This record gives sequence, C-alpha cells and structure tokens, in this order.
Amino acid sequence: MDSWKFESNFGKQTALSLACIAVGTILVIGFRHFDSSSMTNNMAGFLCGLLLLLIGISAFLVSGKQTIVVAPQRRRIVVEDKNRFGIKKRSIRFSEITDTSIGYIGKRSNFVNFYYIILELKSGEKYPLFSPGRFHDGGSDRSVMESRRQRLENCIKQAVGE
Repeated sequence: MDSWKFESNFGKQTALSLACIAVGTILVIGFRHFDSSSMTNNMAGFLCGLLLLLIGISAFLVSGKQTIVVAPQRRRIVVEDKNRFGIKKRSIRFSEITDTSIGYIGKRSNFVNFYYIILELKSGEKYPLFSPGRFHDGGSDRSVMESRRQRLENCIKQAVGE
C-alpha cells in the first residue's frame, strides 16, 4: 500500500492573520480617542481592535506548514510542523494508536465547522490530525474526514493483524 501525504494551506493561514491585523489596526486607529461622553463605546472599539491586532500578530508568527504522511508499509504516521521558529517532527507508530474518532470545532447553526481526526494513544494522549487552524483540504467536510479515518483504521488493522 502506498503512502499518502497531506499538506496544510499556509496561504490561508497567512491571509487570515493579515486580515485580523488589518481590521485590528483600523479599529485601534478609529477608536483611539477616549472622552468622558462616549468613553465606553470608544474604549470597547479600541479594546476589540487591540485584541484582533494581538491575535493577528500571534497567528502570523506561529503560522506554518504542516505535512502529514501516513506510511502503511512503515506502519507509522509522520507529522512535520514548519514555522518561523523551526521544524518539529512527530512520528506515531500504528501500534501506539488505540482508537480513532472525529472531532469538530464550530457551530452547526452558523454552518461553520472544521473536522479533524483524533488519535487516542496508549499513553492516554489524544492527538489531533488535520488540525482546524491549519486549513487542510477537506477540513470542513465531515465525509472527507470520515473516509480518511476509515482508511487509516484499515491500515492500522492490517498492520496489527500481520
């Protein structure tokens, strides 16, 4: 069985962080004057802008590319995170995985959902694959994540059964 490789979308991460920075800057500049008559509204706008600015800057700094390689012949999953501060690699053997499930972030009422696979390891750790903030293709479609989970389960069962 061949390996499968997935890469996150670095461009979407960067665009979202830059949008937060832009909106935050506009709000901070627009509501920078506080006076006693409209202090609460201006202060709320200023603080909201400051919060967006801080979120955008931190998201920009930590954004990067995540590569996930599932290698059935080597019986492992390799997750590599590259960001501005370096590279972090994690290798998870199939024998370490006790269960898989689907997790999601979002609200069904506003139709914004991000799905990911949760690996439950023998150590008790729950490790997320296809993390929502990384913008992996198919991350907003439950059926895509479910088919990836089923394919991974089949690989694990074949590896353990041998």
